[in-house]
Amino acid sequence: MAITVDNTGKMGFLLLRMALRFIFMFVNNMVAIPSYVLYLIALQPVRVIDRKLFWYIEGVMFKWLLAMVASWGWSAGYTVVEWGDNVQSITEDEAVMLVNHQATGDVCTLMMCLQDKGMVVRQMMWLMDHIFKYTNFGIVSLVHGDFFIRQGKAYRDQQLVFLKDHLEKYYRSRDRKWIILFPEGGFLRKRRETSQLYAKKNNLPYVLTHVTLPRLGATQVILNTLLSQQENGITSTGNPEVSDQKHKGLQWVIDTTIAYPNADPMDIQTWILGYRQPTVTHVYYRIYSVKDLPMETEALTDWLYKRFAEKEELLSHFYKTGAFPPLPGHTEAVSREMTLNNSWLFFVQSLAFLSGYMWYCILHYFYQSVF
Repeated sequence: MAITVDNTGKMGFLLLRMALRFIFMFVNNMVAIPSYVLYLIALQPVRVIDRKLFWYIEGVMFKWLLAMVASWGWSAGYTVVEWGDNVQSITEDEAVMLVNHQATGDVCTLMMCLQDKGMVVRQMMWLMDHIFKYTNFGIVSLVHGDFFIRQGKAYRDQQLVFLKDHLEKYYRSRDRKWIILFPEGGFLRKRRETSQLYAKKNNLPYVLTHVTLPRLGATQVILNTLLSQQENGITSTGNPEVSDQKHKGLQWVIDTTIAYPNADPMDIQTWILGYRQPTVTHVYYRIYSVKDLPMETEALTDWLYKRFAEKEELLSHFYKTGAFPPLPGHTEAVSREMTLNNSWLFFVQSLAFLSGYMWYCILHYFYQSVF
């Protein structure tokens, strides 16, 4: 009987904690996201006078919003350990980040582990499934200039044209640096069987279980579009006549592999409710120079397939040993624990709630004045 009572007590405490976390996250969204939108509406005169300053301020607020999402996992004991190349050295450069995709928690993991990478979060552009446009964070991503891509053969060619237009219109003009892309085009559990059948049908020498074969389309459009702009002298402003010489253009591809203990990926519900025990997610980076990439379609496809075959080997090693292998040419694998500053997170959350209260008072005053 004592065991039953003890288990019941633990379950009751867990449910209470989940309920409190959900209420906090709900209120957090209700004050932070409208405040972000209202601040940007109020700053429209700044956008007319100095677009660069406007998008700088927007990027700072965008980073703060992502810090709030990171804090939800951080407060539940969900942390990140990083392996491989140190991307801190290229945070000021332009890069494309290619990430394997297992669950919705992948996005939250990236929001967390990129928080300590300088201003990368402020200046990055996400490519995500169009369904995210209709979530609570959709309006933020829409304003920030992220790209929502619709999956499926019927939309593929059209979406790539839209992506090219989007990059030409927003990437340089808003001073973006990193592009976050999930080349597999969907979650592992949904695409694994289709990917394996495709590889078998086309006699491809890749037997993938922990990742799926990537799709070339978006990666190729990004590389061709941004490198083409560089060749035309367009780097920051979108105008070749007033190009900013400090910008070197797209320089790196960051091959990023996310691994969860026991191959059990984390979803957004876990991140919000915190019902899983404290978990360490592992992220492995490999940095490649864009200059070393082949640009021809067949050669680029083969290069991309090889990167995901390497991911398969990395993940197989991780699931067997609990650690990633050393970088090529090294004898020892070095891990780096990513940390967030609790004082900083408290400041950001406090600012969100104070902003929400301020905007409530302002709108309430105008409402009473009018009616």
